[in-house]
Amino acid sequence: MSRVLTLTLNPALDLSIRLSTLSPGSVNRSEESSLTAAGKGNNVACVLARHDHQVLASGFLGRDNQGPFERAFVEWGVEDRFIRVAGETRVNAKLSEADGRITDINGPGARVDEAAMTRLLDDIEAGAASIDAVVISGSLPPGIAPEWLAALIGRLRTQGLPVWLDSSGEALVQGARACPSLVKPNDHELAECVGRPLPDEAALLAAARELQQGGIDNVLLSLGADGVVWLFEGGSLRARPPRVDIVSTVCAGDTLLAGTLHGVLEGWPREKTLRFATALSADAVRRVGVGRSDVEDFAALCDAVRVEGLTI
Repeated sequence: MSRVLTLTLNPALDLSIRLSTLSPGSVNRSEESSLTAAGKGNNVACVLARHDHQVLASGFLGRDNQGPFERAFVEWGVEDRFIRVAGETRVNAKLSEADGRITDINGPGARVDEAAMTRLLDDIEAGAASIDAVVISGSLPPGIAPEWLAALIGRLRTQGLPVWLDSSGEALVQGARACPSLVKPNDHELAECVGRPLPDEAALLAAARELQQGGIDNVLLSLGADGVVWLFEGGSLRARPPRVDIVSTVCAGDTLLAGTLHGVLEGWPREKTLRFATALSADAVRRVGVGRSDVEDFAALCDAVRVEGLTI
């Protein structure tokens, strides 16, 4: 059993709403809705805990509405190491339409002060010796600069910890400069990271290789329905997912990251790892929430994933 620390610096309560078609400016009737404890790192924590890893979930939680998170951590079997801060954790609304379009309305998050940042760093360093991997996922809350994130990654690396980063915007730009073990951008995030338009797949793959050659050992490039490309030392693989009925794409990327880390921690070959993670992500889009490998047809999903080597 591996011990993983997930850091969700800006968690959220996700208000997920399914409806046939969103009509702005008028009354809309939902088909289904739910309010769940989320945030990208917490989604990763949920998946890893389901696959028998010992997971410590940390970051910053607002004291005023921490109850749903505390209940979720107990349900998932995750150790709650979050630092509490004043105010409320944000609520993010995610509107899913029948044609697969997703509309996100994200709040800024509770403000984090210097004292809370110091407490988080002290807690991480106190337990670093027992950690096998660190996942940092999501956006930054008010009060935390991208440079602080980069410094955090650097401190973790000096302690010999592999750090997997999934963020966007300036947080990804600065975080990537600290050379984490893996980054997981999509096409838009990769363009932000390298600072130029990437108009086609060839440009995307070249930019991903550029990041790797700059000191990031692994780049996991998410291409949505077109699959995923994993660049690693000595080669690269591409996986194409099976066709499935899409309910929500909200947690697909988090599931992909968690599934890949699971395979790496288990010591699986890269092809098996990528096949598993891609199938797990394909299951995620069939539901509201993260993917599951305990569904009856999961073996068939894995068999339907096409994995091939790439020359970049």
